[in-house]
Amino acid sequence: MKNLLQRWFARGPKVNPQQMARLAAWHSLPEVDRTAAFEHTRLVVVDVETTGLDLANDTLISIGAVAVVNGRIALGDSFSVVLRQSEVSRRENILIHGISGTDQREGEPPADALLAFLDYLGKSPLVAFHVAFDETMIRRAMRSYLGLSFKHPWLDLAYVLPALWPELMRRLRALDDWSVRFSIHNDDRHNAVADALATAQLLLVAIAQARLAQGTTNYDGLRSLERRFRAVLENS
Repeated sequence: MKNLLQRWFARGPKVNPQQMARLAAWHSLPEVDRTAAFEHTRLVVVDVETTGLDLANDTLISIGAVAVVNGRIALGDSFSVVLRQSEVSRRENILIHGISGTDQREGEPPADALLAFLDYLGKSPLVAFHVAFDETMIRRAMRSYLGLSFKHPWLDLAYVLPALWPELMRRLRALDDWSVRFSIHNDDRHNAVADALATAQLLLVAIAQARLAQGTTNYDGLRSLERRFRAVLENS
């Protein structure tokens, strides 16, 4: 194990022994059976807030997550963290996500914040709305602060929902659009946990429809639906 850890961090950021041990413990967790029925799984729905929308240059400010356990939203199984920023984001950016300059300066050290997220996540599969953004920002942060190549299963509801309701795909595109369609209220938009909760409610809607319309009963089934829909869009 020592040689393995040395290879992980040989060219990466400076990570102390305690952090290395926590990361090694996460790596050693068993993989989850993604073909298990929703009634026997834990899924983690995630949302992030960032300094902007530039995937190459903006940075991760916060991660919010809510677990869906055995087919139900588990409000007690949620997560929120603010990563300490060396430079506070712009005023117009703060007006969007509401994380003050003080909160950004006093956030958790980034490596510890990301390890806390891994501790919470375990090996549970991830769900988001417009995965590309959330995944890219989290992966960049994991590599920058932990030297970790974060390869994890993700499900994108931005493709699953229109795959299940193709008649709505031209009218409903954003998280807000779909939330209004299914009467999901979010009084704290752009708060990462609140947005994750709204997304989790949409996930339950998608699970019910997928089961009814297609007999889909597990995470991998929804991922297959997502891939098929993406292929149709690419060929249309």
